[in-house]
Amino acid sequence: MRRLIQIPLLLLAIVLVGAVGLQLLTGQPLLQCFYQAFILLATVGSQEPSPLNDATMLFVIAYLSCGLGIFAYSAFQFGQILVNADFQAVLERRRMEREISKLQDHFLICGYGRMGQELAGYLAHRKQQFVIIDQDAELFRSQMSEAGWLFTVGDATQDEVLRRAGIERARALTTVLPTDADNIYVVLSARLLSANLQIVARAGDDRATQKMMLAGATRVINPLSSGAIRMARFMLSPSIENFVEVADSDGVDWEIADVHVPVNSPMVHQKLKDTNIREAGIMLLGVRRESGEKFFPPPGDLTINAGDNLFAFGSSENLGRLTALIEREV
Repeated sequence: MRRLIQIPLLLLAIVLVGAVGLQLLTGQPLLQCFYQAFILLATVGSQEPSPLNDATMLFVIAYLSCGLGIFAYSAFQFGQILVNADFQAVLERRRMEREISKLQDHFLICGYGRMGQELAGYLAHRKQQFVIIDQDAELFRSQMSEAGWLFTVGDATQDEVLRRAGIERARALTTVLPTDADNIYVVLSARLLSANLQIVARAGDDRATQKMMLAGATRVINPLSSGAIRMARFMLSPSIENFVEVADSDGVDWEIADVHVPVNSPMVHQKLKDTNIREAGIMLLGVRRESGEKFFPPPGDLTINAGDNLFAFGSSENLGRLTALIEREV
């Protein structure tokens, strides 16, 4: 990109040198000398400077020798830029920025390590919109572009990078950077930029978990602890764990969804038994109040309040209708 700016500046500089030299030698107006210097370099005109004395002729010879060499070099460099990977990367980055600026209610993944790859693959399989943030530009060129995933190259701990990824319009952010210090910094920055953003962070130990929660994380996951608990569940209740995994299996249309009830939802102040959730083919597993109070399973006479989270089980199509029904404005 820098060379793309340097080429016209270099050509302009040689024309200005020619114009000033002709003006000093001939005494003609600077604009006329600039015109003569330009048509001489472009080889599209034959007007000679006047008066044409020995000094002027020697200057014109030297000017054209240097100018034509610079012109040929600039043309060669410009041709290289057009087919250069750096130029293609600039165009790709501009396209990505335009696509990201159109996103609304999307997900952000900070870090594209092993966990980041799994997260991106899961969201892509669920046909969710997301943006990946990582500092490895070569990784994006080799993998992200081929997959058609949106990405932003940069340090996720920097506010400007998070803004480029559309954090103000995002639904949730997960940070899986290599170190707990970086993850804590991302959580703090993200919470300051978006007060209502759902933030899920990875922690390596209990001390980091506490700090991330204080920094503003909605949920903190310790992969080692979570993995151990899941292994224990497999030993204690293998059938139940297999049933839960059905929702994540390829080719299976069942899902478990967390649906938020907005203030303007038509279901606000209705009792569960008075809604048509069951008729829509949805099994309601639980309700979590905005205050943190939980109802598992929820009673039929439970009143739905604004800010509740409904945990539902059903097919993707039915859950989509439920989401549209709950979030529809009255």
